[in-house]
Amino acid sequence: MNWLRDGVADVRTVADGWRWGRRSQVPRSAEAFVPPARTTVFRTAWARRPAARVAREVAQRAGLEPLFRSQVRTHVEGLDVLERLEGPVIFVANHASHLDTPLILLSLPDEWRRRTAVAAAADYFFDTWWRAVGSAVVFNTFPIERRGGTMATTPDEVLADGWCLVIFPEGTRSPDGFVGKFQLGAAHLAVKNGVPVVPIAHRGTFAAMPRGQSWPSPGRRRLTVRFGDPVRPQPGESARDLAPRIRQAVATLLDEEQSTWWEARRRQAAGSTPDPAGPDLARWRRVWEQTAPVADPGAAGRTRAWAGRRRS
Repeated sequence: MNWLRDGVADVRTVADGWRWGRRSQVPRSAEAFVPPARTTVFRTAWARRPAARVAREVAQRAGLEPLFRSQVRTHVEGLDVLERLEGPVIFVANHASHLDTPLILLSLPDEWRRRTAVAAAADYFFDTWWRAVGSAVVFNTFPIERRGGTMATTPDEVLADGWCLVIFPEGTRSPDGFVGKFQLGAAHLAVKNGVPVVPIAHRGTFAAMPRGQSWPSPGRRRLTVRFGDPVRPQPGESARDLAPRIRQAVATLLDEEQSTWWEARRRQAAGSTPDPAGPDLARWRRVWEQTAPVADPGAAGRTRAWAGRRRS
């Protein structure tokens, strides 16, 4: 078996030295001169045209969904809030894993999923053509610049065309599974375009596939996702005032997920909703807590009070 072991070692050596995409293998600190970063404008309007929409439906139904369901188990609540809404809306969720986007999209009713686009980081998902095309076709993503720069399509244009948006206000995946600081982008879009924000809270994606892991952990981890009542911009309200209300709505949903609707609402009314940023503990302790499997209350015989519509 020496030939097999040597062959595997050779493949790994080649992979370690391969120049994937456009990413340089030379550390910036070792370069004599670092040219200013250039923004590559990637146009995605084609991904929202009829032909691409048909291709996306096939890719999601025949490829993404069976693969996703084979790796994780999902539990969805709160979809009844969408029955009282007309798009477009902005879906805002906590961000802990690359599983978040397929979890949210595949949890939506078909009529909502088919008209929902996802804001994705231009410097990560659109740094190479194959990653850009793949994410645009499968997830209907469009690039947003986290560091400033030129955009081919703006979120305002996507909303104006009648598409809903999925936005992760943290801007990046959580390093420990807890919720980070919310940026003002989603609140600014809601105020500027006069559209409601639908908060979403999910648990289990960090435990199933944390940052730095490229495939879900074995065992079909349980993921939960909960949709909340829309948060609407008030007349004269600024994005800076709206953003804390959005984060509070996500925090209440996370509290509800770990208790009951009634208990979470009582704490919300009393101003004692647990901070989704988590306890001030050592990094390893926070990661350890968030990698615990999400319990199945049905299996334990626990009944949730005031539970909304469920869809598994």
